[in-house]
Amino acid sequence: MSSKAATVVREWPSLIAGSPWSGGQLCDVVHPGDGSVVGRVHVPDEDATEQALAAAWAVRGIGRAMSAADRAECLMHVSHGLARRVDEVAALITAENGKPITWARAEATRAASTFRWAAEEARRFNGEFQRLDTEKATERRAAIIRRFPYGPVLGISPFNFPINLVAHKVAPAIAVGAPIVIKPAPATPLGALLLGELLAETDLPSGMFSVLPVGNDVAPTLVADPRLPVISFTGSESVGFAIKREVPNKLVILELGGNAAAIVLDDYSSDADIAWAAQRIAMYGNSQAGQTCVSVQRVFVEQALADRFIPALTTAVAELPSGDVWDPATVVGPVINDAAAERVMSWIDEAIEAGATVLAGGGRERTFIEPTLLADVPSHVKLSCEEVFGPVMSVQAIRDFDEGIALVNDSRFGLQTGVFTHDIQKIFRAHRELDVGGVIIGDAPTFRADQMPYGGIKASGVGREGLRFAMQDLTYDKVLVLTDLDL
Repeated sequence: MSSKAATVVREWPSLIAGSPWSGGQLCDVVHPGDGSVVGRVHVPDEDATEQALAAAWAVRGIGRAMSAADRAECLMHVSHGLARRVDEVAALITAENGKPITWARAEATRAASTFRWAAEEARRFNGEFQRLDTEKATERRAAIIRRFPYGPVLGISPFNFPINLVAHKVAPAIAVGAPIVIKPAPATPLGALLLGELLAETDLPSGMFSVLPVGNDVAPTLVADPRLPVISFTGSESVGFAIKREVPNKLVILELGGNAAAIVLDDYSSDADIAWAAQRIAMYGNSQAGQTCVSVQRVFVEQALADRFIPALTTAVAELPSGDVWDPATVVGPVINDAAAERVMSWIDEAIEAGATVLAGGGRERTFIEPTLLADVPSHVKLSCEEVFGPVMSVQAIRDFDEGIALVNDSRFGLQTGVFTHDIQKIFRAHRELDVGGVIIGDAPTFRADQMPYGGIKASGVGREGLRFAMQDLTYDKVLVLTDLDL
């Protein structure tokens, strides 16, 4: 890391039932770019973990009874804390995750908004009044329908957004009054611990939250515990669906991966259109080293536009600033570790051996992979049909929109798709026919606003993030029937 990141290495306690816990094993957290130690965490032992689970179960009734105002005030405290300390939070994200500081600042700012949205939704998460006197047999009756949390939540978060994806688990849980136990990714526990410290400053009842930076070997025990009836997991398809198979009696919410596509249609043909589409696709196929669930991986361009668009995209990819993650101009940083870099490079090699052509990039230095664009990638290789989770894209000319829709849908995944067109009929057709959770018009599929419903279908997951939508997933309808009313 550069001298900008040089600080005294801090020891971080775990958060057990809202209180700091130190003891047991100390585990190093390292910067992906150079392997330097950026923090040390106290890994909770079996007794501390049990204390967290017992406290979450014990406080579930108190959490459910909290007023909307109290929940909202706690969430706003976290939002304000993140907003005040955005530079510090961003530096922490870059230190443990390796994403360039510009993207880290964006994540920190989004996390503050995520908690603000949760506070606002907590205040308007109302029930429904329903007249039941619509039939003679049910005269003088009415119903009040409210939503209540299923119970304590186990949130398992990934490394790629160590603050905001933790926020998308913690904030909706607190908003509905559900205790939550967070197990952050072992590579990036510091963001979750920082959020835990901010929550500890609030008046939340003891037990409403814990942060357990334990290893993945402990996860099966947490998953199986009956005191955590809800599991919200973000991560790989293999792990997510294994959890769902392991605990079929629990509510399991999965935000998994994808091999997101962008379709560029031939009406997107002005010089400005082509420049915009090329820049956005290049940026969001490689930003944060391609380590986002909706990073652009497959690009389909109509044949009539291919001779103009593919060179523009190639240039845009080749010109992306890479390297020093502390430089605000840097767009592409390292992948999370050497193993990830080796896997991504093996996928590139497999595609080349199968006949793919390298248009840009293709090189590697330690954990830094050059932004890479390939053409002529066969449909059977991993880069076509699996999630690369690295700064790699393929581009392919297509006959027409029909073929583009078919290629997007010919995937096990279905998260989001970007469509570059001005044709309103094709816009509505894309919304109707693409088998994905979101269609982004005029931009890359990577776009996300934190309040919108976000999630996929098929192997891309079950359930939705986006505060109100996540709050619905964490709760169930309970009806109260009133009798002998003069309506």
